[in-house]
Amino acid sequence: ADAAAAPDRPEQVDVAVDAQGKYVINKSPVVFGGTEALSRDLRRFAGAVKDPVIVISADANSPHQSVIHVMEAARLAGYGKITFTTQAGKK
Repeated sequence: ADAAAAPDRPEQVDVAVDAQGKYVINKSPVVFGGTEALSRDLRRFAGAVKDPVIVISADANSPHQSVIHVMEAARLAGYGKITFTTQAGKK
């Protein structure tokens, strides 16, 4: 079944993690320079939003630690709302 697209929410920051552990925030690639640098990137993409929802979309083959880095970066930025997207399996 096709899932409906998630609503576009301006108070969210989308973070994609690919199979190689590379990050894309709001469709812009970022270079991982540690969790503090990733935290600064999250704040930059959040702009004036004080407590955005961090939406993590990780490839099934992405390194577990890469997802943990995003969660830690969100904590360092003071963001407590984290959620994950899911993908339907191929038929």
